[in-house]
Amino acid sequence: MSEITIHELEAAINFWRARSPSSGDELVLCKEASALSKPYALMIVQRQHTLSPDRLDGFARLAWDSYVRLNNSL
Repeated sequence: MSEITIHELEAAINFWRARSPSSGDELVLCKEASALSKPYALMIVQRQHTLSPDRLDGFARLAWDSYVRLNNSL
């Protein structure tokens, strides 16, 4: 699989946020958006433009793969 751009990762986070909006008084992100937000934040802080999918942890990788699969079926 090719590198994930920061824009693609942001799109995936927004996809999950639209599919499962924040909830509660604290406006907690859904688990998929939360898992993807960590590598997204690191990319911003480290000024990276791309990320290898292999660098995503287990649940973030699952959220990414599910996003790609669902987005391709639209």
